[in-house]
Amino acid sequence: MSTKPAPSRARPVRRALALLLLAAGPLTACGIPATGVIEAGAPASGVRGLVSPAPSATRAPDTATAAVPLYFVQDGALTAVARALAVPAEPASAVALLFQGPDRAERAQGLESELPRGGAVPALRIDGVTVTVGLPARAGTLSDTAVAQLACTAAAARLHQDPELGTVLVTVEQPDGRLAGRSSDDCPGLARTADTAAPTSAPPR
Repeated sequence: MSTKPAPSRARPVRRALALLLLAAGPLTACGIPATGVIEAGAPASGVRGLVSPAPSATRAPDTATAAVPLYFVQDGALTAVARALAVPAEPASAVALLFQGPDRAERAQGLESELPRGGAVPALRIDGVTVTVGLPARAGTLSDTAVAQLACTAAAARLHQDPELGTVLVTVEQPDGRLAGRSSDDCPGLARTADTAAPTSAPPR
């Protein structure tokens, strides 16, 4: 009795493998892996790597200021009050601030001004140690105390500009043509000491 050899089970397996390889070929050729679905994380919401730069920690330098005295009146006497002015502290800036009068805190301390508050700011001319203040017509005639306020404030700012001047002479031109003025040596806090005064020649023997 002849026996036929049993069909080999390897043939169907090889055939199945061949079909799988043929099916996988186009996928791998396109660069798509044939390993099923790959988790790629959350959907893209933007382009990574483009991060907005943090704001710079370096602040722009503040405007330089200097403490310059403005002269107000307290109990009938001139009183100097330090105010911050942008450098260079020009006499015109100091005088403009003076015409605004004392602030609320200064008024609470009894400071006042005899200058017309909010009036037209005078024009200033500077020539070395001399400062000329020209009052506008609507300023009216100033009292002696108001002239002293104006002259001492202008002189203080001019000395702050150029401390080597030593002494500043201020002339106030009033609308009626009268001239008044003051030397910085006559202003409280501005008078030169004996050490800084100009030397005088020794008397002849």
